Amino acid sequence: MFKQSLPKYIDKVFVPPIKCQGIKTKLVPFIARSIQWNGKGKWVEPFLGSGVVLFNIAPERALVSDTNEHIIKFYNALKIGQIDEHIVKEYLENMGVKLYNGKADFYYEIREEFNNDGDPLKLLFLNRSGFNGIMRFNGSGKYNVPFGHKPERFRKAYITKIVNQVKNIRKLIRKKDWKFIVSDWKDTLAKCEPDDFVYLDPPYIGRHTDYYNGWKENDAADLAYTSSNLPCGYALSMWKENRYRSNDHLGNFWTDCVERTYDHFYHVGSKEKFRNKITESLLIKPGFESKFKSDKAFESKIDEKNKQLIIFNS
Repeated sequence: MFKQSLPKYIDKVFVPPIKCQGIKTKLVPFIARSIQWNGKGKWVEPFLGSGVVLFNIAPERALVSDTNEHIIKFYNALKIGQIDEHIVKEYLENMGVKLYNGKADFYYEIREEFNNDGDPLKLLFLNRSGFNGIMRFNGSGKYNVPFGHKPERFRKAYITKIVNQVKNIRKLIRKKDWKFIVSDWKDTLAKCEPDDFVYLDPPYIGRHTDYYNGWKENDAADLAYTSSNLPCGYALSMWKENRYRSNDHLGNFWTDCVERTYDHFYHVGSKEKFRNKITESLLIKPGFESKFKSDKAFESKIDEKNKQLIIFNS
């Protein structure tokens, strides 16, 4: 027996312990209430990123992947109990003292170690002490985010916040039938079945393309073609426009989809031009859109609440 999965109205967003550019914390309520899916099959995400959409949709079954092996390794470590909130608390308390004393030198020492051993706890430390919440790797797959210039970062309240995020997500992962794999998006989509639903959050064309590996126009076009031939429902998140320009890719490749839009302010990015008001599109396969079109009062309430979440969980 299955439970109807979507639409779902979310008024409290679970924030994941891992951050990366393009994180959908503010968009989760919008995404969850815009999709119609009966939950019979599995939820599929071939671009997992931070995992915030998965953790808040919370389907019973899921197949999620990313080419970033470090994110997958982190969540699998939570799944099998290699990492839990108690381990994280002790680790961050210890590392926080060392960062305060060693400052940038200590940060770069740990970054070098992580690039050699891929320790998931070091990923969490670097992710929360690096510059502006960015997760970025160079062409050789090495983490290259500079120090965030806040040696006092790991105060008690901040550690508690991260520990609670780890605790919430760990409990959720352990209850669900979720599979986390390192995989190319094509291989993941090849596993889709008619009752599944696919959520697509690829690197944004014209924006953060250096998150882990390259993403070019031909990759985006290939994704659009492959998605149009899926045997199941799907939805794509993509930026539509900001005050500087519009995204022509949507009009060229996703015109057969039902479009829902949401305006919000982008907080995470390496440059100021990436941190401004932006209109996001959710492109949904026809027949899988919910009846919801707009609810300004609800949207305003959720946006204000999530604005606080962004600020206090940064």
